[in-house]
Amino acid sequence: MLDPVVDDGEQLEVRSATLDELLVATAAGDRDAFSRLYDETAPRVFGLVRRVLVDAAQAEEVTQDVFLEAWQTAARFDPARGAATAWLLTLAHRRAVDRVRSAQASRERDLRTGIRDLEVPVDEVAEAAEIAVEHERVSGALAELSPAQRECLALAYYGGCTQSEIAARLDLPLGTVKTRLRDGMIRLRELLGVTT
Repeated sequence: MLDPVVDDGEQLEVRSATLDELLVATAAGDRDAFSRLYDETAPRVFGLVRRVLVDAAQAEEVTQDVFLEAWQTAARFDPARGAATAWLLTLAHRRAVDRVRSAQASRERDLRTGIRDLEVPVDEVAEAAEIAVEHERVSGALAELSPAQRECLALAYYGGCTQSEIAARLDLPLGTVKTRLRDGMIRLRELLGVTT
């Protein structure tokens, strides 16, 4: 609602000037000015926040936060840089967007936590059976290797030895150990049906 002033037949909108003055008075600690500012602008601030947030309860909270911030930071308002309404609506929009971002971050954090904490049921019997079957396959394939290849692979994979350590242990040239390991792995892949 505009409070028109008639001056020489011209109507001037003074609401903006009045709101500016109310905000300046609020900066000086005038509670009545703040109350009038709130009464004049709360519906518009709430409407903007409601459009961003959709949820009425959250919009009410954010609107309250906006006016608390306006009360606390009214001294930052400079009428030369813009109107009080624009200043308040900018605060409202920022707060609403912050709430949306915060809610999104919270949902993502909850999802990550939920996935991390989700205990996947494990069929221990089936897993043990699968490991046993795989062990049988590998043992059978190892039996098909030459004794020299089997010995080098056993020292490398079961004994944890490096190629140099295997060469020293078996008193073989390093090149021979590398060849036996390579040929043994190729033969194991063939026997186990592993494709590369």
